[in-house]
Parts: sequence; structure tokens; C-alpha cells
Amino acid sequence: MSIRLGVNPLLWTNDDLPLLGDETSLAQCLAEAKRAGYEGVEMGRKFPTTFEGLGPLLSHEQLALASGWYSSSLLEHSVEDEIEAMQGHLALMKATGVTAMVFCETARCVHLDRGMPVSRRPRLRDAEWEYLAPRIDAIADYLAGEGIQMAYHHHMGTAVQSTDDVARLMASTSERVGLLFDTGHCRFGGGDPLDWLDRWGDRMVHVHCKDVRDAVVSRSHNRNASFLDAVVDGVFAIPGDGSLDFDAILARLAQSGYAGWLITEAENDPTVTPSWPLAERSYRYLRDTARRAGFALAAAA
Repeated sequence: MSIRLGVNPLLWTNDDLPLLGDETSLAQCLAEAKRAGYEGVEMGRKFPTTFEGLGPLLSHEQLALASGWYSSSLLEHSVEDEIEAMQGHLALMKATGVTAMVFCETARCVHLDRGMPVSRRPRLRDAEWEYLAPRIDAIADYLAGEGIQMAYHHHMGTAVQSTDDVARLMASTSERVGLLFDTGHCRFGGGDPLDWLDRWGDRMVHVHCKDVRDAVVSRSHNRNASFLDAVVDGVFAIPGDGSLDFDAILARLAQSGYAGWLITEAENDPTVTPSWPLAERSYRYLRDTARRAGFALAAAA
């Protein structure tokens, strides 16, 4: 079982809350990711959105593009309109050799609104599931024809957040719809990562190794906080700095036969915690934990 280690630029610059890391340059992010030992990075808001712009930057640091987030609005758009809207992003994914594209239905989402409690996130009625699921399936089928696997991201503040939501999505779609397994969002949303691995390990095509601080989760629920307020409060951490047992998680992931990217991810404020020590420490922790779980690194540093 061969895996690759990557990092999300959230350690340097936040996508959802620009005041976190707005002063940090993309050049610093890429250089420190490579220096830490990571083989690849995911897309962030400061990344060029064309291969002509991004390719040379990645090549300079000898980094791969692991994936890139795409926000869909299939609750409001037709499949044909969504396919047309994603062409630029898809072209970049294909040109950079991405094989699993992060995909999330964000219509009616609340995670971008700091004044909106995450408890107000959209909850779909049966009739809405009955037309959303086939649309997601159709997009996944289209992507497969383009050589790209859909990696559906269950995300706080969106229509697919909880264990029940993921169960409904997995039961209502074909295996073309792969799951992005995000350990932090799983736990924050009330799920058990080991339970999810037992139930859907064979559907997991991309993994975000994000730790979570259970005390902040509890405080967030008690205060009926927004997703962004929970982020600022420190709900997420690099793997090994929170409440999750990554030895158990990665061992179970290895048992499922997973082969792909393990992505370090944690929303961070660089003015509070400088990015470089987190990048270096998270790489070493993830590398060593993955090896104990039985994974082989495709390009060990």
C-alpha cells in the first residue's frame, strides 16, 4: 500500500476567512511545504487557476498538485450547467495530473458566514435527496470519463455533514462517487472516524488528516457558534495536536487497502502560530504514523 504525503495551504492562508494568513505569500507556502518534506499541495485561494500560471510554481519547488476544491450548486443548477461551470477547474486538474478532485455541494451552505450558527446548515428533505443524488452521480460519471475520480467532501455547514448525511449519500450513489474522508470534519460533525472507515473505507479516495480539539467542539456546540468562530477558537489542529488517535485511524485505513494522498490540513492563524514549525512537525508525525500503520511512502523524504 503506497501513499503520498501532501499538505493543504490552510496552514499558511485560510480560504474561508481571509484575515487569517492574508499576509503570507504563496511562495512562502510552497517553499515551506517542500522544505518540510511534503510531496504535494492542494489548491488554495492564492494559487493561479491556470496551468500556465501554476505549473511553473509547482515545478520550481518540485511539488505535485494533490487536488483542488470545487464548489457545486446542484441543488440549484442542472448537471449540464455544472459541467460547463467546472471546465476551467477541470482543465487545471487534468493538466497537473490530479486523479481525485475534491467536490462539495455548497448550495445553501453556512460555513462561509461568521454570523450564522453551523446548526443552521441545510438539511435536505427526501424529495431533495431524490434529485440531488442522481445529479452527483451524473457529475461523477462525467468526471470518470475525463480520468478524474470524484472525492466528495463532507463539510461542516453544508448539506452533507453528519454520519446520517454521508450514509444517505453513499447509499444513494454509485461507486463512482468516492468519499473524501476528513477526520476533523467527521469528528466535529458528531461522527466516529473508525466507524466511518468500517462502513465506507472502500469508497474513500482522498484523505484529509485534520485533528480536532474535542473541548472546542463542545464549547462551539454549547455556544451555538458559527463554523468560522469555531475555527478562530482553535477547533482544528495538525494531526497529533488534538484529540484524535491517528495511529488507530491510519491502521484501519491501511486495512481497507487505501492507496492515495494523505493530506495534512488544519486552519491556522500564522500570526498566532507560525506556519513553518507546524509544517515540519506535521510532516514528521504523519510520515511516522503512516509507516507504523503499514503504509509505504511513494516518495519518502
